[in-house]
Amino acid sequence: MSQLSPVLKQATPVVAVRGEGLHLYDADGRRYLDFTSGVGVTSTGHCHPRVVEAVREQAGRLLHGQYTTVLHDQLLTLTERLGEVLPPGLDSVCYATAGTEAVEAALRLARHATGRQNVIVFEGAFHGRTMGAAALSTAGIRYRAGIGPLVPGVAVAPFPAAFRLGLSEEEAVAHALRGLDEVLATVSAPAETAALFVEPVLGEGGYVPAPAGFLAGLRERADRHGFLLVVDEVQSGFGRTGRFWAHQYEPARPDEEGFRPDVLITAKGLASGLPLSALAAPTDLMRRAWPGSQGGTYGGNPLACAAALATLDVLREERLVENAAEQGVRLLDGLRAVAAGAPGIGDVRGLGLMAASEFCRPDGSPDPAAALRVQRAAADLGLLLLLCGIHLNVVRMIPALVVTAAQTDEALALWSKAVAAGARPEEA
Repeated sequence: MSQLSPVLKQATPVVAVRGEGLHLYDADGRRYLDFTSGVGVTSTGHCHPRVVEAVREQAGRLLHGQYTTVLHDQLLTLTERLGEVLPPGLDSVCYATAGTEAVEAALRLARHATGRQNVIVFEGAFHGRTMGAAALSTAGIRYRAGIGPLVPGVAVAPFPAAFRLGLSEEEAVAHALRGLDEVLATVSAPAETAALFVEPVLGEGGYVPAPAGFLAGLRERADRHGFLLVVDEVQSGFGRTGRFWAHQYEPARPDEEGFRPDVLITAKGLASGLPLSALAAPTDLMRRAWPGSQGGTYGGNPLACAAALATLDVLREERLVENAAEQGVRLLDGLRAVAAGAPGIGDVRGLGLMAASEFCRPDGSPDPAAALRVQRAAADLGLLLLLCGIHLNVVRMIPALVVTAAQTDEALALWSKAVAAGARPEEA
């Protein structure tokens, strides 16, 4: 008899048999408030009726249309519709099934388009588990240990994680940009650097939003040195942070309408639970990819494209991006109120519905044991949460964008009880 790999560790003990909105149900009918969204995937909630109906209707027409063999209507319509939400100028799209595949495609594109080898990433980054993406990931040794040698030509620069550095946000930005300049002066010459890869909010690295000025500093250096700026919005995109893209929080330079990435990667919330990722870039840039370097068996699958189209409709008609902004304020305010009475929580941070509480010992060092106790206590109470951070000492909340004020308050009440229970190790 076969079994799941023992390396696949489950964050919660739940065996889900049904999902609806913000809730998951097990075989005994117990209801759980899901503030994981399948790691930020079920953006419109579990089994949103519009998404389910779109998938059901498409399943009766065409299950698979491999998009380098034949085109299909859902693929073409989705590509056109994405033009309504993508940053200006990013008018060419290719599809894959997971974020890590889109990252691999972006890495290939950057090297093809520039003729340069090196890329620079940032401390705490997570870009995926496939070999190229793993080489770009620094969110924990667990993603890269024991599989080397990794793809060469990757340098690491500081990320402006103000709390971790013990600096103000302004000081952290200055520190990180100085560090990047040092990497360019000592490790990866500008003329050999193809691209910077950056998350506007660190995901697995601890839910750390890039402070104002950091992305603009990267843009200035990319323009000055002629390399690309690749923005990874796999987890932070599609409305999760209260804006359609998290990088939209970066103030524009005086000569621009808004912050401008060269390449954007999206996945997770794009199709409300079906596997779909996308890479977007200007057409002139995309043309510089070598033939055969993009594509995949299941990329742009008709069912996933149908789900993505329905997701776009729901986001707009139910004003879910605006709801993410509103409920995000409510959630972060509530988390800070809990933290005020919990000495073990050193920091609360986030944007929109990417919210996190970082657990620390009295000396300020990471306390992963406390974070794990609280996360497990929350699951026992019926609130599903996930850990993140390079030391796994951060508990994150990622509810679906359909979350209501009542559900946010319910989650905060359960969180308060879990924090109190987790503060007593003998009861964990």
